[in-house]
Amino acid sequence: MSRVTCAVASRKRRKRVLERAKGFYGCSSKNIRTAYDAVDKADSHAYSGRKQKKQQYRQLWIVRINAVCRELGANYSVFMNGLRKAGIELNRKVLADMAVADPAEFKSLVAQVTQK
Repeated sequence: MSRVTCAVASRKRRKRVLERAKGFYGCSSKNIRTAYDAVDKADSHAYSGRKQKKQQYRQLWIVRINAVCRELGANYSVFMNGLRKAGIELNRKVLADMAVADPAEFKSLVAQVTQK
C-alpha cells in the first residue's frame, strides 16, 4: 500500500495562510511557521479593532455634538438630558450628522431642548 501524504490539502492550507500574510514584514510573509503566528496575531487584532472602531465613532460623534452645542450656548450633557426629557429619540450618529450637515435644524433642536 502506498503512503498518503495529503500533499494537496497541506499545500492548499499553507498557500492560503501565505496569501493572507502577503505584505507582512520579513519572514512573516514568507516562512510558513512565522506566517501562521503573524496571521493569528493579525486576526486577534482585527477582532479587537472591530470593537474599538465602534467606540471611536461614538467618541467622534460626541465631540462633534458637544462642539456645536457649545457654540450655541449649551453643553453636551445638558443637551442630551434635555433630549431625553423631551422624548426626542435621535441617536448620536444622526445628531452629529445633523450638526455638520444641517446647522439650522440643529440650532432649532438645541433651542427647543434648552428652553424647557
